[in-house]
Amino acid sequence: MRITVIGAGHLGATHAAGMAEIGHDVIGVDIDPAKVDTLNDGRSWFHEPELDELLARNLQTGRLRFTTDFKHAAAHGQVHFLAVGTPSGPDGAYDLDQLHSAVNQLGPYLEQPCLIVGKSTVTPGTAESLERLARAIAPAGDGVDVAWNPEFLREGTAVADTLTPDRIVVGTTTLGAEQLLREVYAPIVRSHGCPLVVTDRVTAEMVKATANAYLATRISFVNAVAEMCTAAGANVTDLAAAIGHDVRIGPHYLAPGLGFGGGCLPKDLHAFTRQADTGGITPAVTLFRAVDAINQHMRRRAVELAREAVGGTLTGRAIAVWGAAFKAGIDDVRDSPALDVAEQLHRAGAQVTVYDPQALTEAHRAAPNLAYASSAVAAATRAHLIIVATGWPEFAAIDPDALTAAVATPAILDARGVIDGALWTAAGWTVHGLGRRP
Repeated sequence: MRITVIGAGHLGATHAAGMAEIGHDVIGVDIDPAKVDTLNDGRSWFHEPELDELLARNLQTGRLRFTTDFKHAAAHGQVHFLAVGTPSGPDGAYDLDQLHSAVNQLGPYLEQPCLIVGKSTVTPGTAESLERLARAIAPAGDGVDVAWNPEFLREGTAVADTLTPDRIVVGTTTLGAEQLLREVYAPIVRSHGCPLVVTDRVTAEMVKATANAYLATRISFVNAVAEMCTAAGANVTDLAAAIGHDVRIGPHYLAPGLGFGGGCLPKDLHAFTRQADTGGITPAVTLFRAVDAINQHMRRRAVELAREAVGGTLTGRAIAVWGAAFKAGIDDVRDSPALDVAEQLHRAGAQVTVYDPQALTEAHRAAPNLAYASSAVAAATRAHLIIVATGWPEFAAIDPDALTAAVATPAILDARGVIDGALWTAAGWTVHGLGRRP
């Protein structure tokens, strides 16, 4: 099929490359010429494992290209995916300006009947309003349909999540739109047995935010229980493993630590809270605000533990923060717990040096007031405390014996459960844990 993908960010670039990989003829569209040029060179402008190879392979076949030309894209596409950002607005609700802008730029060139498919996470009712807008400005008029097909990409595994998803959700009001999307995703459904769930548009619009709010709740739940375990003298790691064997619970998202960050879970939780507040659903508001409060508490708790570990005051203490990305495998520092903790320590008077294997450029852009190092050892040199703030495997592989001579004090706070606490203790280090036994 002939497909366009509007927006060439993490979602759009990956989706465009994925659709080309399963055989479609795809044009990706973005208003930023620099991003378009980079992608047409077969490189992503952000770090996502396996994406560069996917881009290069499908550019070479001719099934994929990127442009800034909305008119060309409109003439090309039978199906137009909207994959632009919906950041948090001032009140926590989604800011839909980029979606409206995309439809306003594409719509005047839609001369033939077509399907617009939203993938962005949005407020319920967005599909209906965008359909009214598109039909009002498009020459094709009522020949333009709008469906919703939420994305479930995780940064770090976005390629696999596109090509081998655990489900595909389609929200539509017409049989024609459903049939088109079944055709779009047929190669994935056939190859991987992926369930394709068809529902109404409003339900589809709520699926992604609901999933992320639930995942956020699991993370905050285990962090709350972790503090209870600390007070009671229990081992939360063993506890989480024990309850995770229950098929009704499962083991995922039950790792205590610094909590969640990034561009999705916090944003979706805030928007979900706003939706509940607008609807007057007070118990839901109370629940989601508690989830957010626990998540923020874990960051403050890490700072408190760091203060205790260096003798009660952070002023003048050298602290190495290992990790800046909000999770391992990526370079995204949006709402990163690691970077937030580093900045809190800096504001409290500590001399903070940050190292991350991938995210140094983005971290420096987001927090230029911090010092940065090119390696974990360089960051730790003369430090009074090391904090493991992102779960990179590199940190688990570091030899504590080899590091002892470089630091001012052999002390480490593992906020992600990465290191072997017994190994570091045997090497003479004081090991502190966040939410679990060191």
